[in-house]
Amino acid sequence: MNSTGIETRTGPETVAWLRGVFREIPVLVMIGADPISYNTETGELVVEYFAKDEFLNLIGTVQGGMLTSMLDNVMSFAVLSALEPGYAAPSLEIKTSYVAPGPAGKIIGRGNVVRCGRSIAFMEGRLYGPDETLLATATGTAQIQRMKP
Repeated sequence: MNSTGIETRTGPETVAWLRGVFREIPVLVMIGADPISYNTETGELVVEYFAKDEFLNLIGTVQGGMLTSMLDNVMSFAVLSALEPGYAAPSLEIKTSYVAPGPAGKIIGRGNVVRCGRSIAFMEGRLYGPDETLLATATGTAQIQRMKP
């Protein structure tokens, strides 16, 4: 427990919890989402994705909507990882900037909470190619809400 009496998870416990949750969400299975690490001090969540050939557009790069799905996932789950259990954080809005073409294959996402209030969280994310090329960035807001039992 932390100083406020709220039960908290360690980084490895958070990754184990996320792996279980990700397996239950079909779209996350489709994009190959695999949580790699969560830093409890900085709040950074790292998730590895696998962009299939089916995600490619006419010019042979990952379609922007697929990249935004990855960013939405890594940002919103960075928020969830910072909250006590029993909450959801659906995105209210996302602004994505595409920096470089995304290749098929491994893509690494990094998500952070910029600021978290009682009902709204501000979040940011970045996607990198296997050679660490920055592919896309995003900022967004999420609504913090208690999950129904």
